[in-house]
Amino acid sequence: MHRFIVVGGGAGGLELATRLGDRYAPRKNKGEVRAQVTLVDRNPTHIWKPLLHEVAAGSMDPFTQELEYAAQARWHGFEFQQGELTGLDRAAKRITLAPVIDDDGAELLPQRVLDYDTLVVAIGSTTHFFGVKGAPEYSLALDTVSQAERFRKRLIAACMRAEHQAHEPVESTPDASVPSTEPRVQVAIVGAGATGVELSAELRNTAQVLSAYGLHKLDPRHDVGIVLIEAGPRILPALQERVSTATAELLTKLGVKLMTGETVAEVAPGVVRTASGKAIRADLTVWAAGIKAPAILSQLDGLPVNRLGQLIVRRTLQTEVDDNVFALGDCAACPWPGNERNVPPRAQAAHQQASFLLKALAARLENQPLPEFTYRDFGSLVSLGHFSAVGNLMGGVIGGNMLIEGLFARFMYMSLYRLHIAALHGYARMVLDTFAHWLRRTTLPRVKLH
Repeated sequence: MHRFIVVGGGAGGLELATRLGDRYAPRKNKGEVRAQVTLVDRNPTHIWKPLLHEVAAGSMDPFTQELEYAAQARWHGFEFQQGELTGLDRAAKRITLAPVIDDDGAELLPQRVLDYDTLVVAIGSTTHFFGVKGAPEYSLALDTVSQAERFRKRLIAACMRAEHQAHEPVESTPDASVPSTEPRVQVAIVGAGATGVELSAELRNTAQVLSAYGLHKLDPRHDVGIVLIEAGPRILPALQERVSTATAELLTKLGVKLMTGETVAEVAPGVVRTASGKAIRADLTVWAAGIKAPAILSQLDGLPVNRLGQLIVRRTLQTEVDDNVFALGDCAACPWPGNERNVPPRAQAAHQQASFLLKALAARLENQPLPEFTYRDFGSLVSLGHFSAVGNLMGGVIGGNMLIEGLFARFMYMSLYRLHIAALHGYARMVLDTFAHWLRRTTLPRVKLH
């Protein structure tokens, strides 16, 4: 019996474990077990990471979108082990998992050792602070649900405090009759990639909804300021310039202040300082300026990594020095033939790699040569909340390259998540889940209020 272990239950890892479980589950093979599939993740639940900006803005309740790994394992014939990867012994073909500790500091599960025949590493990425002074201490990242929820609660608290302070009497000054043009609450978002841009648009909607429900009486457009800071010459630097230009126009109409060509030099309480000497007031600072691979990858028994800490893999997705260890998704540096850079860290890449590995691992079981992975770029979409969406479709979608925006782009963006749900549960359950989600939204406020 071949032992597959998939470490990391993100978009690619969970899809791969689910489809491997479906293929090799005993009930699908008349009781014969050719392979055992185990999924490892440090968390008990899964949420699609591209949705975290919606959690941070309160426009999505994570508890209605989370998927229990144990339940998915039961439904699809694989085993789930909760724990964080801390070590790898390639000679013995085993991994070590850290103990699981509960919120009170008590040990739930001890340290464990799991044996494998094929190991797939899919632990994603984490925020890259680039050594900027004060950034880890005084800014919030959006890597996990708990971080996104923390930002959401701090935003609501900041608005409520600002309204209270607005009603407090102030000492008379010569300029007391001149209304202030400064927003009472200001959010600074460092990094104008997809996460930063999408969060800025969602926050504009959140400010309006919180005011409509009476959580604050601030003017949602003038009293709640949003500043988007980008070191490059334009926002969305990884996408085509016409997508960037269209998005910048939409954000400006929403009242988002764009600061391009500004490198952040320091983050301090209440302020973000740039290399050019500017000081930007920030009641809340979000860091969305870049990603890197988790530090544990550089400690995995001699597996080579690149400067971002990603595991260097061949086009078969096998690591350079060990044919028994594969990697996919954000944590893998995979060649992209015909391009100077590697396969980009996108959800569509992880999905394609999971589909590829399902076939490649089947060939491995049959002792056949492994195929080589070829990434197909279908374009990029950026959501601007319920206001709009913008992006470009390319390659196999339309046979060319086309800028799209508005309702059609919004529909295409929403369909990406639905395709992820279909990969995990099948199309019939995806349709039911979509309908159930729509029914829930009709009885809930548009933004989580508590």
